[in-house]
Order: sequence, then C-alpha cells, then structure tokens
Amino acid sequence: MEYSLTTNKSFQALVLLPLIIFLHPVWFISKAQALNKKNNTASAVLVFGDSTADPGNNNYVSTIFKSNFPPYGRDFANRKPTGRFTNGRLTTDFLASYVGLKEYVPPYLDPNLSTKELMTGVSFASAGSGYDPLTPQLSNVIPILKQLEYFKEYKKRLESAIGKQQTENHVNKAIFVISAGTNDFIVNYFTIPIRRKIYTTLSSYDLFLMQHVKHFLQSLWAEGARKIAVVGLPPMGCLPAVITLNSPNAFQSRGCIEKYCSVARDYNKILQNELHFMQRSLAIFGARIAYVDIYEPVIELIKEHKKYAFDEIYNGCCGTGYLEASFLCNPLSYACPDANKYMFWDSIHPTEKTYNYAFQSLRPVVDFILKG
Repeated sequence: MEYSLTTNKSFQALVLLPLIIFLHPVWFISKAQALNKKNNTASAVLVFGDSTADPGNNNYVSTIFKSNFPPYGRDFANRKPTGRFTNGRLTTDFLASYVGLKEYVPPYLDPNLSTKELMTGVSFASAGSGYDPLTPQLSNVIPILKQLEYFKEYKKRLESAIGKQQTENHVNKAIFVISAGTNDFIVNYFTIPIRRKIYTTLSSYDLFLMQHVKHFLQSLWAEGARKIAVVGLPPMGCLPAVITLNSPNAFQSRGCIEKYCSVARDYNKILQNELHFMQRSLAIFGARIAYVDIYEPVIELIKEHKKYAFDEIYNGCCGTGYLEASFLCNPLSYACPDANKYMFWDSIHPTEKTYNYAFQSLRPVVDFILKG
C-alpha cells in the first residue's frame, strides 16, 4: 500500500494524533517484600502518559490509533504486536526489569491480568493523550485524569486482595512514571487552532499545561504516590514526521527543526523548576520527585549516531519513514530489515534500541527515586 505525502492541515492532524490464575494474596505480599529486600527497590512500576508509555491500553479503546498489528512488535517476545508503538520494548519495560519486578509492564485495561501482574505494576498510559484535556479528545483516547481514575480503581482491586493497609504501603513504595506532553504541542497546539486562539503565546500555553501537570501530581500524591519520575519533552523537532511537515525540502534537507526543539527546551526548564520546588517542599514527608531529561540523551544519540551504530536518524524504519505511524504503518508497509540501525521505528516513535539507550542514561534518576 502506498501513501502520498501532503501538508494539508487536516492530514497533519490525522497523521500526528497517535503521539496499557489467582494465587493466595499472602504469597504476593511476601514475594514483593523479598524483591524489595534483595534489590532495595520498588514494590511496583505504575505508568501514566502517552504512546511512549502505552503497552496496549488503546487496544481496548474505541480509537483508530492502535498498534496491535504487524510490523509493530516485530522484535518483541514471540514477534507479538502488543499495542506498543515500537518494534519491541519501551523504556518502562526496561525500568521494570532493572528494578527486578518483571520484564514487561502490561496495560491496565487487559482483562486477563492476574493479581501478580497488578501487584508488580501496570501502565495506564494511552497513545495520543496529553495533559491538556483537549488533546485526548482529538483522538478519542484516555485522558490523564481518566488514567488517574483507573489508578484509584486499581487500588480498590488491590485492597480486595491484600487489604487497605497493605495496599497503602504497597503504593507508597511504588515508582510512578509520567511521560506526556508531546501530543499537547505537536497534535494540539501547532495543528489545531483552538488553543492558539486562547493562548496566543507559547509561554502562556506552557503555564496552562503546567497547571494541569501540578494538579495531576498533587492528585497522585493524595493517593499515596511518593516516588515520582516525570519525563520531560524530547527534541520534538527531530521527529521524522515533524521534519517532513516543516522542512523546506523534506526529501533532500532532513534535519531537526529548531522551532520545535526550542519549544521543548523552554517547557522542560519550567517543568524542571516546578518539580524541584515540589521535591524540596515535600522531601520532609518522604517525597522522591524527579525530572527525567529525555531531551539531551536523544540529542546525544543524534550527534553521535555513528558511535551508537545508527545509520538512519531522521527517517523511521516503517514505510518511507517520513509520515507513517499507527494505521499508516501496517502489515502492507515495508519495514527495514534491521531496526537496530534506526533511531525511529515509525515517523514518531523510537525503536527499542533507542528506548534502551534512553533508559541507560536515566538510571541515575531511577537510583535517586529508589533511595527514599
């Protein structure tokens, strides 16, 4: 199947929208405690956000933005397309493995989750979501606040299995990861005119988003979250789709679009300051709240791509690599033979190799989170 390139605004929006055997409960409690004692680590990994952290929740949502079909998942276990928007694992999967809990973080909406899977962690993230309430509406995916509601439901399910007090202790020791924000800019602010009419400057929209970020974090804190990692924005101007739609000559002149990278840097500074203030204010209560810099690690991979054995950094592995993502990257699409040579799997999402490198650079942050 072939697709023609266009810069039609409606097409831009469509393409860019895609940016989750019962045993005795006591066994799970003792198992989790044993893991914590052995690794001095978390009781669970609980994830919120967008496609960078969605392992398949959109499979159970009435949206066209899914990835539970080939060639997605080509390098996953058993070559299975799970709903992850990449060829293999996500950064949160590597995190769960690093802290000794499990190899993969499953989607919360999977109806077949066991009590063990719930205990060790799940993802509530939904591809296409964002902090701005309008962003998930554009693609009919799970809003951040709905993800919070699912987390409250998750706690009730644990309470029915291990009791209220054990659940509270379990949640206090869990690592919370929030990865969102890219869709708010790429899908929403720069593509749909609604927000630009209200927030006429990027700085005003930054502050609007930050209000929602803080509200969400405060809500998580109220529900018992104490170890929280918040991921900043990547260099958005380096996404293949953004390059295609904004380069003067998308076929001959491919390189990061500074305008979008600058937006990410400005937002990240504000986010980092807010998280630093929150950490200082709540440290006395046992808080471990950290900013996760994904911008610089990605820039490092781009600048030193030969060092990391990447042959292609501005095109995705799937299709032409210019615009394909979600349903545009499908069983009829061409896919490069070796995804390890590509930074991006499709025109928006990184390959498993890139996610792995990103995690390796973030380990010091994870270690800080685990000290509390």
